[in-house]
Amino acid sequence: MTVAKQLPKREEVPENLTWDVEKIYGSDSLFEEDYKKIEESVVTIANFKGTLSQDSTTMLRGLEAILALERMFEKVYVYANLKNDQDTENSTYQALNARAGALAAKVSAAISWFEPEIIAIPEDTLKQFMSDNPDLKGYRHFFDSLLLEKDHVLSHAEETLLAGAGDIFSASSKTFEILNNADLKFPVVQDEQGNDVQLSQGIYGVLLESTSRDVREQAFKKLYEVYGQFQNTLASTLSSHVKVHNYSAQVRRYKSARDASLSNNQIPEIVYNTLIDQVNKNLPLLHRYVALRKKILKVEKLHSYDLYTPITGEPALSYTYDEAKSEALKALDKMGPDYLSHVQEAFDNRWIDVVENQGKRSGAYSSGMYDTAPYMLLNWQNNVNNFYTLVHEMGHSIHSYYTHHNQPYLYGDYPIFLAEIASTTNENTLTHYLLETQTDPKVRAFLLNYYLDGFKGTIFRQTQFAEFEHWIHEEDAVGNPLTADKLSKYYADLNQKYYGESLERDPEIAMEWSRIPHFYYNYYVYQYATGFAAATTLSEGITSGKPDALENYLNYLKAGSSDFPVDVMKKAGVDMTKSAYLFNAFTVFEARLNELEALLPQILEK
Repeated sequence: MTVAKQLPKREEVPENLTWDVEKIYGSDSLFEEDYKKIEESVVTIANFKGTLSQDSTTMLRGLEAILALERMFEKVYVYANLKNDQDTENSTYQALNARAGALAAKVSAAISWFEPEIIAIPEDTLKQFMSDNPDLKGYRHFFDSLLLEKDHVLSHAEETLLAGAGDIFSASSKTFEILNNADLKFPVVQDEQGNDVQLSQGIYGVLLESTSRDVREQAFKKLYEVYGQFQNTLASTLSSHVKVHNYSAQVRRYKSARDASLSNNQIPEIVYNTLIDQVNKNLPLLHRYVALRKKILKVEKLHSYDLYTPITGEPALSYTYDEAKSEALKALDKMGPDYLSHVQEAFDNRWIDVVENQGKRSGAYSSGMYDTAPYMLLNWQNNVNNFYTLVHEMGHSIHSYYTHHNQPYLYGDYPIFLAEIASTTNENTLTHYLLETQTDPKVRAFLLNYYLDGFKGTIFRQTQFAEFEHWIHEEDAVGNPLTADKLSKYYADLNQKYYGESLERDPEIAMEWSRIPHFYYNYYVYQYATGFAAATTLSEGITSGKPDALENYLNYLKAGSSDFPVDVMKKAGVDMTKSAYLFNAFTVFEARLNELEALLPQILEK
């Protein structure tokens, strides 16, 4: 009898393939010392409440005390989180992580008065404080950011009421999360080998990539049978969530829910509108790609479950972790010697937890904080997807490294709007390198298909989501009920508009809105699309040797949150309030689509 290969226990993983979290705290007792200090500070920080407007010295002391508390807490939280994620079955670090989570709520509550108190101070007084005390001048952008929200801050009593209703306002999204992740029961389906497998969200994604059409169709239809049974309930949760979002924007005197969400990161609405307009203008490119997929798959009718299976067959490339490290250094060589030295530092100094072990959290991410290394979690498999994941997470980590080493703690982080640009710039640079070095037609076709699928899933699909999300908010704002039938009809029409006439109008896809958790994130998904498009422009500039492109890019990585996100990108050479960066992205997409269309007949004839 064949014995299934078991994952190693955590202690069996070679040290060089694990991250060196002990550099954060050499022992748990040192963690406990800081934990105790934070608990004490949570109590004493209240001494500054009501004092910040007294004079510049008191203001500075209050700011420094708040930031010191947040900084120490972040370190404790990151350590507990990383130790838990490396082995979620370890009860010691389960408890440590739970305590850190509880401490987060205490810290948040203890400093909740801080920003409203600063906002209440007259602008002229803040200017005078900065004039009186040179040490406050570095806080100018921080003050400017807060003051932009001044018109939307309510009275203390009103803010208290809204804060107290927070759990009530989040009830719809929590109900959806429980339904989607726990209570919905999916049937058993068959995989390519005819084995019974329990359908789940994760398994569904794997089965849709199957080369067996029967497997894909079965998974697709069975999944939506379940969602169809609960479509009215799911319409109710989504509708209620949208109502909360619109209500919050209204009482805070924003023009709309979108205005409220984007204002939190100082993103002008023109960025959102420009994205949707330009993607709609370029939908014929997606229609071409869908038509190509239909042709190559040789199907009379192309269904939604045919959109994710590779059209070039099995991957023509694979990489061990050591091979991927070597190739990553070559691919990122265009980023310059300084950037490359930090990539090498990540490999040499154990910033990366590489292989899967029993109890380890799934997926991949970049983590860390201002006073730690920018750690990366992987679950390595010898394939191209994991190679791209390594380079993607490296982009996040080197972004963090540059920010931490060039900004004070106050500006030592960056918003999601900027984060995805760094990671996908690395991905685009890797694609450029592989297409520059791989000459085998089958390999090139696989890489082109991989890139085009990524573009489809990020720019086209996420913009489709963004367009739907804006529509549901607008409909609710004018009093139109969001019933399951209405949501499904609009989504089906929108999906057909995006994918074109080559795709059959499957009734199941009309319910896709019911299973997308991002619709509960409030105008979040558009950032994936803008980030990928901006990264395409940046990567093309760097790899082509455009003057100042690399220097401007490194300055973006160093900027952190020291300026408004759109202004950070303008300095990097990408004006995201205009359409040029999107035009550049679609130009690259079309060029690679042209090459794939030319290559595939040659490959298939052999």
